[in-house]
Parts: sequence; structure tokens; C-alpha cells
Amino acid sequence: MKRGWVIALVVMVLLAVAIYVFRGPLTFLSMRIALTPSADFSAADAPQAPDYTSDAAWAALPSTTDLADFAAIGETDGQAQAAVDVFFVYPTTYYKDDGWNAPLDDVDANRIMEHGVLRGQASAYNACCRIFAPRYRQATLAAFFDESGNGDQALALAYGDVLAAFRQFLARIEPDAPFVLAGHSQGSAHLQRLISEEVSGKPLLQRMIAAYPIGFGWNEADLAKLGDIPVCASATQSGCVVTWNAVGPKAQAFGDISDNICVNPLNWKDDDSVAAHDVNLGALALGGMDDKATPELIAAVADAQCTEGRLLVSELRSGKFGRGPISFGEDNYHVMDYSLFYINLRRNVVERVQMWLKNHVVETSAPEFPPEASPGAGPASG
Repeated sequence: MKRGWVIALVVMVLLAVAIYVFRGPLTFLSMRIALTPSADFSAADAPQAPDYTSDAAWAALPSTTDLADFAAIGETDGQAQAAVDVFFVYPTTYYKDDGWNAPLDDVDANRIMEHGVLRGQASAYNACCRIFAPRYRQATLAAFFDESGNGDQALALAYGDVLAAFRQFLARIEPDAPFVLAGHSQGSAHLQRLISEEVSGKPLLQRMIAAYPIGFGWNEADLAKLGDIPVCASATQSGCVVTWNAVGPKAQAFGDISDNICVNPLNWKDDDSVAAHDVNLGALALGGMDDKATPELIAAVADAQCTEGRLLVSELRSGKFGRGPISFGEDNYHVMDYSLFYINLRRNVVERVQMWLKNHVVETSAPEFPPEASPGAGPASG
């Protein structure tokens, strides 16, 4: 009997150790199981496609009042004076197994998208640019982990929407007008394909001030194959790509990501230099995902260093930054890619736009940015 208890105890200890060691992969496995739809993908059963000639198909437009207009204390929404447009593609906010693609009217997905993403991510661009953010039939999160082919089809459907929206975006803005491409996570995955197929090697590249497909791995060798779009290596370089994936010291990597692009959002370099906490001008703590939330800017929350294809944050100096609606594992700061570096990103886009406009002659005159949007302005506190 005693021997049986000892064996059982050893098994339990080994199981506990295994769960701890493989907690990252197990998190993704459980997520995949929980969110995978029971039926196969079917284009015939997909939600109704959006019509981007209608304003209703857009989550944010310069002409509408929406949460991309959000301005934290000390900041100003500058869209009315902007001479540049941004095409922003939001990340996955559909965490259900009802279908492989989200209907455009899913209440839960839209609440996260509007209160969390438009306010917490897209608004970072409203100091420099007019924001266009299309609603699209995003793939459910499980599509990224699926190996049956259903996920690929769901992502292809979502990309089709993004492509259609981009073409309508180009039709809505001024001919030959400069633009910025931006997104996060799933949105950035679609932007990578869009940039590769619709911008690289095309006249549109001359109009792209920069691309910010943040929070989705992009291999440097794959980008180099395009031959005409570099990684941004300075704060004012144009026609280039900026991305990063934020993690803490305990985060686990899945596969070899050492060649992934990483641009440090605190010094805008693509090397392994360390940017200390004190150069972080302000992280945005949303304070909730509804109208009652009270967003707050907090300076010096995170430092940053690009290392092995990831953006390493050695220490978070605030307890106001949670994992969001879903966890991707210990010290995985994926949902905080924007929020931890919000003001630095906001200032940088203004700086790139100002430099591009200075070096190019465009039909519209350069915007008069409010003082708080200038690159040298200090952090606001809320």
C-alpha cells in the first residue's frame, strides 16, 4: 500500500513538473480545443460580406464619431487637420467556436474591438492621420492553430475582406495621397500579405510613409525577398516596416523566431540596444472595456530591448496592465504591444509623417500638429 502511494506521489510530481515546463504549449493547445468550431469551414455558410462603399462597413472613419477619435488627457485628436490617412486593421477579438469567421454584428467581438482596440490602438494614429478601420469577417482565434485546412480558409476569407476594404480606402482618399498602414496581430498578418501583394513592386509603395504591422511575426529574410521594403532602422525613415512582439523574461517562444523583425518602440532602432524605462513617455492603461472605463497614461512603465526576434521587457512597473480578454501564456505581453509604448508610438508616427511631408510635394498642405503631438513633447499624465 505504501509503495502505491509513493508511486502515485511521484507520478503527480512528474505531472506537475511537465505541466509547468510545457505550460506555454498547453495553453495554446487548450485554447485551440476550446475555440475550434465543430463544423468544417464552408464559404456558403460564412457571414454576409461587408459592402465597403457603405459607411456602416467601417469601424472608424474620419467623417464619423467613433472610439478611434479617443484622446487621452494632454493629447488631441488631430484628424480634422491631417494631410495623411491611415488604414488600420484590428486584431482578433472573436473568441468563439460558433463559426470560423465572425459576423460583423457580433456584440462581444465588437465591444472588445471598439473599446479596447479602436480606443487603445487605432487612436495612437489620430495625432497624425485620418483613421480608416474596416469591419471584416475576422477568423476565429483557433484558425491560427488549426492544421486541418479550415483555419487557412477562414484566414483567406478574412483577407479577402481586408483587400476589398483597402481598395475602397484608396478610392475614398485623395488620388496620390500618402498613407500609413497599421494593425495588430491578425490584422497585421493580413497587412503582411497586403504589403507583399499590393504594395511591394507597385507605384503604391511611393505613397506608403511606413507600415506598422505590429504583434505578428515577420521573418527578416522573407521581407528581404520583396527587395524594396526595408526594416525601419531610424525614427524618421520612410517606406519601411515597423513591428515588434513584446514579452517578459519568462515568456516561452514556440519555434525559431530569432530572425523575426524587431524594431524597438522606445528608440526606433532594429538592433539589440537597451532603451530604459525613463524614455517610455507613456503607457495607456484603458481601465476597462466599456463606457465607464477611465483610461490613464503612465510614464516609465516598461523598458525594451530587441533580442532573439522578440521585444524583451525586463520589468513592468505598474499593476494596471492586465492580459486582456485572453491569455497567451506567462509573460506574454501580446495584448500590450500597443499599450505599453502608446505615447512613444504616437509621437513617432507624427515624426515620420512630418519628415515625409517635408521631403515630398503633395496636393494637400502639411498639417499643423498641436503642440502635444510634436515628437519632442513630454509625457502626459492622467
